[in-house]
Amino acid sequence: MAIVETRRLTKVFGKDGVGAVNEVDLRTEDGEFLVFLGPSGSGKSTLLRMIAGLEEPTRGEVLIGGKVVTDLPPRARGIAMVFQSYALYPHLSVARNIAFPLKAQGMARNPRRERVEWAAGLLGIGHLLERRPRELSGGERQRVALARALVREPTVFLLDEPLSNLDAKLRAAAREELASFHKRVRTTTIYVTHDQVEAMAMGDRIAVLDRGRVRQVGTPAEVYDEPADTFVATFLGSPPMNLVEAGDVVIGFRPEALQPGPSAQGATLPLRLRIGSVEYLGSERIVYGVGEGGLLADRKVVARLSAGAGQGLAEGASQGFAVAERDLKFFDPGTGRRTAARRFAWQ
Repeated sequence: MAIVETRRLTKVFGKDGVGAVNEVDLRTEDGEFLVFLGPSGSGKSTLLRMIAGLEEPTRGEVLIGGKVVTDLPPRARGIAMVFQSYALYPHLSVARNIAFPLKAQGMARNPRRERVEWAAGLLGIGHLLERRPRELSGGERQRVALARALVREPTVFLLDEPLSNLDAKLRAAAREELASFHKRVRTTTIYVTHDQVEAMAMGDRIAVLDRGRVRQVGTPAEVYDEPADTFVATFLGSPPMNLVEAGDVVIGFRPEALQPGPSAQGATLPLRLRIGSVEYLGSERIVYGVGEGGLLADRKVVARLSAGAGQGLAEGASQGFAVAERDLKFFDPGTGRRTAARRFAWQ
């Protein structure tokens, strides 16, 4: 295991001077599962490729295990990488695919076979060793790619959206397998995704990126419950946080913080919504409405309710809601950064 660190890591493409990655300072914990989360174009894959040695930084440093590796090739960094495309050799069996990096290193046949069987057993694919990649499902191919990385006994795993080619059901199962796998091997892992569900489910911590900069690093609970700025507040959560401009401050609250009637716990702030539409999602309902009067007058607002709490809400009706004061977040309208709580006129 090893700690991965970046110091003012920057990558600029072209002559316009706009960085795909800008002055990124990050440090993993030893054995941590750190997720790079962000939209397309946020720089998360470029950042991962610089850590791997597949992309040369414009400036800055990469350290692995306390050693500067910025100028070292990927094979000298003690890392193993799994890509979105599993890049399996179609003419080789699963066993030979897994053994390929060991054979390239010159390892003898018997210890090579033992290492392959160990990795295949750990990932539950021992019965697939004689098959070809075309005979495997997407989830099985993903596990073969992981096994091929694992046999090298790397100090760091780098995973670039390895589940994006799977369907929704298989992706959920693969998330659980990956999380369980990491708990067993406890190798420092950096995982890139644009899927917030993957990030929240698997990450020990999440680094939220936007336009090449790290907006916030924290546990899943920290980045969701205490967003550092309006980008993080609206990128995480489905539906995203409600944001309402109120003079010199932006007030935010999560859709689930909005409840019908005076049912929110603690000090509450009342409001009324004209119900526009209600989406039934089985265990919950998403309510879209427009505020009536006060600070929320004519503002679009979204509420996420349990199926029971959402019963009886009719489109076009006027409905009273409440939000607890402790659930309100405050942001600077100019910078978008989080600010201290304050008193304000809700009505």
